[in-house]
Amino acid sequence: MYNLVVLTDPDTADGFKLAGVDVYQASSATEARKKLNMLLNDDTTGIVAINEGMLAAVDERTQRKIDSLYRPIVIPLPIREKLAAGEERRAYLSRLIRRAIGFDITLRRG
Repeated sequence: MYNLVVLTDPDTADGFKLAGVDVYQASSATEARKKLNMLLNDDTTGIVAINEGMLAAVDERTQRKIDSLYRPIVIPLPIREKLAAGEERRAYLSRLIRRAIGFDITLRRG
């Protein structure tokens, strides 16, 4: 059985710990890259949910590795600042859905 692991900043780590998830904290982009590479090479890791800002900071070589692996699956976690804005929020969520399922979906107000 594979593990779900969250790689995030210290500010949001406690919330994931309370949910019972294995959490790795990183205070800098360099630290996040090192921990992500460690998790990519761990045979027990099935899914890595990583803070989106940290994922954006990975180098091209690591990104290619992520794209070529079938396990672990690396999933970006949206950061609070991006979810706060109105129309940007809708575009952002639409982009996440497109990436997840491969189709554009128009989000409308109900």
